[in-house]
Amino acid sequence: MLNQRKYTASIVLLFLAVILTAIFNISLGSVQIPISEVTSSLLGLEVEKDTWKYIILNYRLPKAITAIITGSGLAVSGLLMQTLFRNPLAGPYVLGLSSGASLGVALVFMGASVFGASFAAILLSKWSLVIASSLGSLIVLFAVILASIRLRDTMAILIIGLMFASLTAAIVSVLAYFSPASQLQQYVFWSYGSLGDLSWEEVLILSLFWIVGILLTIGSIKNLNSLLLGEQYARSLGTNIKKNRFTIIIATSLLAGSITAFAGPIAFVGLAVPHLIRQIIPSANHITLVPAVVFGGAILMLLCDIIAQLPGSEFSLPINAITSLIGAPVVIWLLVRKRKFNF
Repeated sequence: MLNQRKYTASIVLLFLAVILTAIFNISLGSVQIPISEVTSSLLGLEVEKDTWKYIILNYRLPKAITAIITGSGLAVSGLLMQTLFRNPLAGPYVLGLSSGASLGVALVFMGASVFGASFAAILLSKWSLVIASSLGSLIVLFAVILASIRLRDTMAILIIGLMFASLTAAIVSVLAYFSPASQLQQYVFWSYGSLGDLSWEEVLILSLFWIVGILLTIGSIKNLNSLLLGEQYARSLGTNIKKNRFTIIIATSLLAGSITAFAGPIAFVGLAVPHLIRQIIPSANHITLVPAVVFGGAILMLLCDIIAQLPGSEFSLPINAITSLIGAPVVIWLLVRKRKFNF
């Protein structure tokens, strides 16, 4: 009971940290805006400069919300995959969803070299990239779902996901080989990931996918706890393994697939955040882990975005690089400091 109170207090502190980090994130950039003015703008109060309010509401707030959705969604996806496969190295893209999305985008950017210039001219737009990425993820998802229905062994599904990832990566490599440097450069820039290119309409669509994925995760919490002790034990508790596996795969696909479609492939967060949270909150209960991972992922992504945008500078570093450069040493430090690995 005492531990649960401590865990609840930790989750509340993480929630407050998300709010404070988001406000700090919005205040920083090429144009410095006082935190007091950011708070006033978010509360609908008067702001000293109209340009500040315009920047906050049309650029920085959508980007901060995208960072929160991206970080929390990938973190929850990583937790789901690590629990389903009972593998601490599993992440949100272990099913090959990111590779499928990358193949869809590669066909748009580098399709001219294979299918002709008219193909790329028709498809090359922001929404076409989102649709192509989503279709690529869906194709891989349907293949994995078919495999999950036919196979009894969960680890076999993991292997199939990795094989699909290798297959799609090979096709992308072939496309890249025949593509000119300009098209290859466009694809490489997409692979860096981006949080700041989304309109309010796109943020709304991404939010809907996030909500459905989180609701499916919340509905699976009891079954996730039973899976920690193995599938045989879960079956003895009356858990429908195939149905539960299907729900977890769908939740992960909605979260990781939609995030990749709108923000690009962002590494490290889904793999590392669940482990970071387990070091801070040593609980195996997903009732505690899920909200903690949601808030932890949001905080990490907001902090990485702050570093990536180089406050006070017009330049911005690739968010995909920052998540690994900043996050990996933190995880190593925590594991060495704790001297044990919680899973």
